[in-house]
Amino acid sequence: MRGVPVAVSPRRLLALCGVFLLVTSCAGGRSGDEAADRPPGAPTGVTAEAGSATSVHVMWNAVAAADAEVSRYEVYRGATKVKEVPGSEHMVDVTGLRPSTPYVFTVRARDADGRLGPSSREVRATTPGAVAADDSAPTRPAELRGRAAGSRAAQLSWSASTDDRGVVSYDVHQGGTKIHSVGGNQTAAVVTGLRPGTRYVFTVRARDAAGNLSPAGAAVRLTTAGSGDGRATAPTGFRATSHRSGGAYHLDLSWVPPRVDGVVTEYEVHLDGRAATSLVQGGDAPRDRATYRFYVGRDPGVTHRVRIRAMLPDGTWGGFSAERTVTTGARH
Repeated sequence: MRGVPVAVSPRRLLALCGVFLLVTSCAGGRSGDEAADRPPGAPTGVTAEAGSATSVHVMWNAVAAADAEVSRYEVYRGATKVKEVPGSEHMVDVTGLRPSTPYVFTVRARDADGRLGPSSREVRATTPGAVAADDSAPTRPAELRGRAAGSRAAQLSWSASTDDRGVVSYDVHQGGTKIHSVGGNQTAAVVTGLRPGTRYVFTVRARDAAGNLSPAGAAVRLTTAGSGDGRATAPTGFRATSHRSGGAYHLDLSWVPPRVDGVVTEYEVHLDGRAATSLVQGGDAPRDRATYRFYVGRDPGVTHRVRIRAMLPDGTWGGFSAERTVTTGARH
């Protein structure tokens, strides 16, 4: 059945066309500007484990930076924000809690423009009961074993520690940094977020309800699967030129920082096959294109090979950039 034609005034027609254009411009796929206006997503994989009678260890997965790069994470106890950590960190110990008390935690991500994303799902943890004066730490975890679980994870297991009051949690350390925690009734953990073809060293320490921490058990060393060529963690767009100033030659470097989870603030420059200098840029490190200049001598016509690599947020070196060849005094 055909519809009956309806007369539309020119003004009404213009208004309808304006609405139509607005709708079609939005419906044709998310534009770059619209994506840039979106806050970060909700953190996933959130867990909470009591670390002592007065603390809870909260962990979560990194929020993908497809829509907005995460500047920091905010941890809430109920409706109260209790902790804030940089975007490169995905765990925190919430302290100052009451013994024998249930708590509810959520995590939210905030981007560099200050936009706050939605809350994660709620997770619950109950602190153990208070104990009388306790200065005795648990015994060290023994028989730590580990194996790579593919290219980005490791499986660890150990023998249980003993304590006169009981073990509340185990802390997993990578080098000197605590990166994971599990309950005192667990003697295994899966560490994720690792890099392919990379060597890692892990240790485990036990903690009791009073917060006493055991010595570290023997370290386990393992290498994740993969080529480990470092291309995913190498600076890109690397450029190198030279200029003369004050009777001496300097190299001018520029590059795009690697797109990794967190902010890269430290780099190492290799000149002619050796580490020549390093630079630390601090919390306001550039995320788009970075630059650096350093002295290489007073003689013209000297050819140098130069490349650069980044110290990643997990405390390991990333892959090297492409190597560039520069001759002092040469025209560019």
